[in-house]
Amino acid sequence: MSRTSNDIANRMDVLLNDIRACRLCEAHLPMGPRPVLQAAADARLLIVGQAPGRRVHESGVPFDDPSGERLRDWLGIDRDAFYDPHRVAIVPMGFCYPGTGRSGDLPPRPECAPTWHPRVLPLLGAIRLTLVIGQYAQTALLGDARGANLTATVQDWRTHLEHDRLPLPHPSPRNNRWLKQNPWFADELLPVLRQRVADALA
Repeated sequence: MSRTSNDIANRMDVLLNDIRACRLCEAHLPMGPRPVLQAAADARLLIVGQAPGRRVHESGVPFDDPSGERLRDWLGIDRDAFYDPHRVAIVPMGFCYPGTGRSGDLPPRPECAPTWHPRVLPLLGAIRLTLVIGQYAQTALLGDARGANLTATVQDWRTHLEHDRLPLPHPSPRNNRWLKQNPWFADELLPVLRQRVADALA
């Protein structure tokens, strides 16, 4: 590892410790703060989702739930690869479980990504592919390039892939109906996703 690479890796380690000690939103978190993410400076695949659910909050492991099982199936990788921070970085829009509302988990806390993403993302200089999962991440990362809604954004995946970004719906079981209504996702997008993930991690 070069001196520059060593310096970036050390900066990442310090930053991750700072994030895991963050108490910025403590007053708004029903189960208290427990930032959940994984990253290393040499990661090749970046996953940006929404925020941890209750089960992930309890385990402290990102995507340690049925959504994670489906996501790993979509990507075509096993748990060992998925949880290797030197291969896969997982940096959601909110690092802590925000609580539950009437129709599911609440949105990520608005303070989180503006505070930490500008510090984390520039250190991920080896990323070859970014997966942008759900409307909150798509709004933040794709901006005006996103469609009128999540379906339109994901349908335009070929355009986004030209910039090494791939928008995806959330892999939650709550989206089973969406997946059934949009068979093109499994037929057309997933084979390309698996190949691009394999290429990124090679």
